[in-house]
Amino acid sequence: MLAKLASPLASPTLAATTAQLRNRLPTQLRRCLPIYIAGIVVGLFLLNMSAFSSSVTHHVIVRPNASPDKDVATSKAIIPKYTRHEFPRKIWQTWKVHPFAFEDRDRNNAKSWPDKNPEYRYEVLTDKNEMEFLESRYGPDGFDRPDILEFYRTVKAAIVKADLLRYLIMYAEGGVYADIDVESIKPMAKAVPDRYDVKDIDMVVGVEIDEPDWKDHSILGPKSRSFCQWTFITKPQLPVMMRLIEQVMTWMTDVAQKQNSTIADVELDFDQIITGTGPSAFTKAIMDEMNANRGTNKEVTWDDFHYMTESKLVSRVLVLTVEAFAAGQGHSSSASHESRTALIKHHYHASNWPSRHPRYKHPAYGQVEDCNWADDCVKKWDKDVEAFNKMTPEEQTKIVDEKAEALKTEEEEKEAKEKEEAAKKKKDEDKKKVEDARKTIAEAEEAERKAAAEAPSEEKAKDDKAKDDKAKDEKAKGDKGGKKS
Repeated sequence: MLAKLASPLASPTLAATTAQLRNRLPTQLRRCLPIYIAGIVVGLFLLNMSAFSSSVTHHVIVRPNASPDKDVATSKAIIPKYTRHEFPRKIWQTWKVHPFAFEDRDRNNAKSWPDKNPEYRYEVLTDKNEMEFLESRYGPDGFDRPDILEFYRTVKAAIVKADLLRYLIMYAEGGVYADIDVESIKPMAKAVPDRYDVKDIDMVVGVEIDEPDWKDHSILGPKSRSFCQWTFITKPQLPVMMRLIEQVMTWMTDVAQKQNSTIADVELDFDQIITGTGPSAFTKAIMDEMNANRGTNKEVTWDDFHYMTESKLVSRVLVLTVEAFAAGQGHSSSASHESRTALIKHHYHASNWPSRHPRYKHPAYGQVEDCNWADDCVKKWDKDVEAFNKMTPEEQTKIVDEKAEALKTEEEEKEAKEKEEAAKKKKDEDKKKVEDARKTIAEAEEAERKAAAEAPSEEKAKDDKAKDDKAKDEKAKGDKGGKKS
């Protein structure tokens, strides 16, 4: 009974079917059939193994999670974070036009980058080619993020697009990013001191504003502690960069909803730009990343970077001293560009966006940012504003009128001084032109005198030839007279 149960042919029906099949198939085919079946099984197994291996080792495109509420680094929808040991040796800049159309000031700054970093590739994205770049990286053949592409197309504020573009570039490619008005004064290879192993570093940033004493100030507070965003270095596909991109998108969407507006028509002031897309947003994202990846229970705060005298590595982010990327600011105890650790020089001439996104300007005392973080100036501004707020409307109007008159007089004096300086400059230039012309004429006359002194004139040459001919004739006559005698 047990033998019957163990045999696949124990069933009468199955036995009859098998017998019919055996009678219909040729003997040679029946003998080879097990080999055919085994071959098919092995082939299917190898095919599945190949597909599995390919999906694991050759899938290099990371599609980050589109939801800002989910951690990109741990999302099940993507492969593990892309890693590499070295920073890409590529320098990125963005501007309105291509390098061949740069103004002289921009051309000189741009030229400094390949000059100081000859081993790096250099590329400028422009208003004309930025979308082609983004579509190739974030389109269906790249990270497949149509939401990012649509958002970028929708945004109209140029400074928001400029902030977002640098984040998108550095997530996709990594390398060195620098604003167009930034000059390289030392090789970027010096950004990582020899005591560090570049394998342990994912990102290099520098301190920009280090004025924590004003962290509670109503206007200066959010801007008082920040990393420099006009130049930084990253490896590609860092989760912090994607989180920053998505945070900017979420923030802009929220602002548009509060204004009952579209993203294209949203209105932003200076402080909103700084905190929503600029240095403050950049700094917050990095600080959050540091705390998420810290190896101790001690929270990372700005105290860890206040008044740094040497670079510091925190959670794979190398933070450089203020001199590295922000020397010569006149605040935050930053030294001059001659400092040994200064790597770049920011000329600020491309930073005209505040004219479209104004700062808060008090009607009588102007902008507190004009103090450039000088303690006495900020304290005086605060004291004046506080006193102003306690005045009657009539007193306030009087103060405003007085300040306006004083400002008008100051501007007129400034304009007169500028005209005087311009006139003096023109006079000096005209004088120099006259002197240069006189010098050129004198040099030409001197050259003619030298030429005349060195080369015999035609008359002198004729006289010399006549003398030679006469001497030859006299000699010939003398020779004939001697023969006759």
